[in-house]
Parts: sequence; C-alpha cells; structure tokens
Amino acid sequence: MKQLAIATQNKHKIIELERMLKPLGYDVLTLYDFPELKPIVEDGDTYEQNALIKARTLSDHAGVDAIADDSGLDVFALDGAPGVHSARYAGEDVTYDDNNRLLLQNMTGVADRRARFVTTICLYQRGAEPRYFTGHLDGEIATRYKGTNGFGFDPIFRLPDGRHLAELAMDEKNAISHRAKALRKLIDYLHPV
Repeated sequence: MKQLAIATQNKHKIIELERMLKPLGYDVLTLYDFPELKPIVEDGDTYEQNALIKARTLSDHAGVDAIADDSGLDVFALDGAPGVHSARYAGEDVTYDDNNRLLLQNMTGVADRRARFVTTICLYQRGAEPRYFTGHLDGEIATRYKGTNGFGFDPIFRLPDGRHLAELAMDEKNAISHRAKALRKLIDYLHPV
C-alpha cells in the first residue's frame, strides 16, 4: 500500500478524502499521525500558496508524498470574500456559526448572491514540481439556514436546484462538491485510465 499524507486535522475533510483515496490503495496519514509537527501557518494570498505551504511542510517532515488543500467560499458581491480567509472570516478561534452569521449580515440587502466554493489541492511529491488541482461548486448565498449535514458554510449555500448543501447526504455531496471535483482531477493524474 502506498502512503500519502494529508495536511489537515479537519475531521470532515479527512473522512471525505479517505473515502476516495483508500479504495485506490493508499494508506492515508494525517497531521494526527505527526503530533510533534507544529501548527502550519497558512499565510499565502491564494489557495495555491496555502495548499503548497501545507503539503511541502508535511512532506518534508514525514518523508512521504503529501497533499493539502485550501478551500474557501468566494462571494461575487463581496469581491471574492471571504475567500482564503473563509475559516477565519469572523476572527480567530470562531465557530462555523459565527462565520455564517457574519456572512449573512454582510449580505443583507445584497441582490447579487452568487457564490462558489473553491478547493485547490496541491500534490507535493519529493523530487518533482508541485501539481495543482482545482474544483468549483457554483451556487448562491441563501437568506437563512437549512439542513443539518455538512459543515462550514454548507447550511447557507444554495445550489442551483434550490437545495442547501447541508441538505445533501455525504455521498451525494461527495459526488458534486468542489473538493470532490479537485480530488477527481488528482486521482485521474495519479491513476490515469
């Protein structure tokens, strides 16, 4: 079994990524397997920069190939905010609900509610140039919460079919999500048909 380290401690991301990588023969490691590694500072200005910082740091520490993603929500009317700052939109050490409430407040009275989730995955293979795989999920910011599945902005993100992302079962979300789209591109690169 090949080892591949994922530079995250987000349990939701780990579950999503493991479900897609393990059937392909990967022994998935995460930051939980390397508790001695200090927290990785994501200080890049783009999704690509942040993903590279995390993947390179973990690969160098663990001595195995690594992937990392940086994800966020780009809201058109807010000039792309919260963007790369999505996890910290309402400040440091905040809850998903804090971020959602601030976004809904900032969207009060805004007619253009278009938004898209973005994920960029960096594959950092030792001795090779980093590779990037990006996926998008288009929708809009709703005016209220709906659904109990998912995490982050899922309860206020409305898909083109009218459902909120938090209403989808995990398998259904994995089939259409921005992360799944980016991961499929990565998998196609690792295992071309």
